Amino acid sequence: MKKVLGVDIGGTKIRLGVVNETGKVLSDTTIPTILPLYPYLEEQVLKMIENFPDISGIGIGTRGMVDAKTGVVTFETELEGWQGTPVKAQLEAATSLRVEINNDANCAALAEGRLGVAKDYERVVCLTVGTKLGGGFVFGGNVENGVHGGAGEVGHLILYPHGLLCGCGRQGCSEQYVSGTALKRLIDEENVIDPNTGELVIAHNLFRLASSGLPSAVTVRERFLSDFAIVISNLQAVLDMDCVVIGGGVADSADDWWEGLLAKVEPLKLKPFEIKRASFGNEAGMLGAAMLVMDDTI
Repeated sequence: MKKVLGVDIGGTKIRLGVVNETGKVLSDTTIPTILPLYPYLEEQVLKMIENFPDISGIGIGTRGMVDAKTGVVTFETELEGWQGTPVKAQLEAATSLRVEINNDANCAALAEGRLGVAKDYERVVCLTVGTKLGGGFVFGGNVENGVHGGAGEVGHLILYPHGLLCGCGRQGCSEQYVSGTALKRLIDEENVIDPNTGELVIAHNLFRLASSGLPSAVTVRERFLSDFAIVISNLQAVLDMDCVVIGGGVADSADDWWEGLLAKVEPLKLKPFEIKRASFGNEAGMLGAAMLVMDDTI
C-alpha cells in the first residue's frame, strides 16, 4: 500500500507523519520549528525517509502564501528566511522523490474534503478560526490555488471598509473581526469580567460565560457570530459551495456557539448548503499535506 510523508509547518512546531492511501497515520513525529527552516527541514525529512524507505512522495503544508506550481513560498513574514525558499526544487533534489507544497489552510481543507466530514460534497470551503482566520477551497476533490497561490485568503476579505488596520496593511479585513485575536479585542472593549476570577475573561471561556447569561459576554458573542455569518454568506455569493467546514482553535468551544452561528447564517443563505465541524483537529494539516502527493490529481 502506498505510503507518503505529510509535513505540517507551524510557527512553533513541525509535524511529520507517514500516511497510507486510506488516511491511516503509520508514524507521527512532532519537532520544534527551528529557524532558518532550510536546511533544517531537509535534515528532518531525510531522517524520516531513513526510517521509512518505501515513502513515495512528500507533501508539505506551511504558513504563508505558496505558489503550488513552482513550489516556492511567496509570502511569509513571521518565519524568518522562509519567504522565497524554493522548497519543492530543493527537497526533490535532496530526496529524489516527488514533492508538493501548499498553504496549511488549503491542506486542512483537502483533508476534510478527501477524508473527513466533507468527503461527499463537491464544493467545499474550509474555515480555520484560530489566532487569525484562514481558509481553503476544495472543488471536485482538488485544492483551488488561484493564479498566484492566493485563493482561500478568507481572512483578508474586507468586512468593514475603512475599519481596523490589518497586518496585511489594509483596513477592515475579516480576520480583525472573526478570529481569536478579534475575540480578545472584543472582550477588552466590552470589559468582560469573569465572575470566578474577577479578571478579564480569557477567550476560551467567553462563550461558556455567554451561555450562562453574562450580559457583556453575550454582547461579544453576538457581535462575533454576526460578523462570522456575514463572512460565510459572502463566500456563498461568490463560490456557491455546498459545504462549509469550520475548524481551528476557536472551534474547540463550538458547543457553546454552534447553534447560534447556524441561526444567524440561515436567513442569509442564497441557496441551501451544509455547515459542519471539522473532524481532524490538529491532524488536518499533516493529513492534507500527505494528500498532496497521494495521487496525480493535485
